Amino acid sequence: MTVGKLVLQHMQPYKQGMQIDEVKRLYGLNKIVKLASNENPFGFSDKVREAFETYSFEMEMYPDGYAYHLRKKLARKLQVQDDQLVFGSGSDELIAIICRTFLHEGTNTVMASPTFPQYRHSSLIEGAEVREVPTVNGRHQLDQMLQQIDENTKVVWLCTPDNPSGELIEENDFLSFIQKCPSETVVVLDEAYYEFVDQDKRYNLLKNLASFPNLIVLRTFSKAYGLANLRIGYAIANEHIANLLNVVRSPFNTTSLSQYLATIALDDNDFVRETKQLNDEIKASFQTFLNSIGWSYNESHTNFLLVHTPVNGNEMAQYLLEHGYIVRSGALLGYPNTVRITIGTKEQMEGLQSVIRKFQTQQK
Repeated sequence: MTVGKLVLQHMQPYKQGMQIDEVKRLYGLNKIVKLASNENPFGFSDKVREAFETYSFEMEMYPDGYAYHLRKKLARKLQVQDDQLVFGSGSDELIAIICRTFLHEGTNTVMASPTFPQYRHSSLIEGAEVREVPTVNGRHQLDQMLQQIDENTKVVWLCTPDNPSGELIEENDFLSFIQKCPSETVVVLDEAYYEFVDQDKRYNLLKNLASFPNLIVLRTFSKAYGLANLRIGYAIANEHIANLLNVVRSPFNTTSLSQYLATIALDDNDFVRETKQLNDEIKASFQTFLNSIGWSYNESHTNFLLVHTPVNGNEMAQYLLEHGYIVRSGALLGYPNTVRITIGTKEQMEGLQSVIRKFQTQQK
């Protein structure tokens, strides 16, 4: 007897990278640097830390499912209506909610390949046909994606900056795409790394939401704000779509603690600005190093680099792992001879450079 959906028999659970304690035990190392999950190496706001240390709440009580205080503050910051926001346990849950809302057997969804894998994963679970358009040098091929859309296409996914390539869809290209896209097809613009994009490259949120009622924008507190462990992200859409997503959303999907600390994080613009500044400086320095050794990389508007390596990504990632650096093999992400490296602190990246130089010496 087959238990569960048939499609699940052909899918695999998400396989996370090795954790710090696991690597220490396996390789007998005392110090591990994790540069695999695009977390913020500078931590999180001191204001959040202070708020956490003084905050108390009733553990036995359910959280505010409407996220009233966070909703009010974020709506003011974004200059949108309260009911245009949907909160989730990170972007991952919001992706699943979108799929459950719009996709089912007999529908299809269009996305780049490779791109963030949860689009495909959640779409398949709902029984939809997945139409993937190969990227070229890490970039979405928007014209080819348009050609894949038909009357049964319910959702199109655009990841910008893209994960894992780091490449950006230029705003003019996005506008040209969505103007040609059928109004009945939902366009999801995943901006998880929005805060790392230069100001002159960021999209006009209010104009685009007003002009395109089929648009959903995804953002998160996990990256630049450094709140990955709290698992809180949000979607922005018109009131009709937001209401549909909230019908599907489970009633108490974000905790009181995550809501409260996210409201505090929103007040600390200096922390986010300093995070971006440090990230840009350290990333530029690491790029200079890669140039000096003849390794290439994709243009990145994020806090990570997809680095092209002289060996398979699995081999490179394993070497770095054995020397105390956890990175993500591009072979697992659709780019075989690459590794995706989170930009760490200055000291962390200098240590990584030393290990890469040692690898090069051994290859000669």
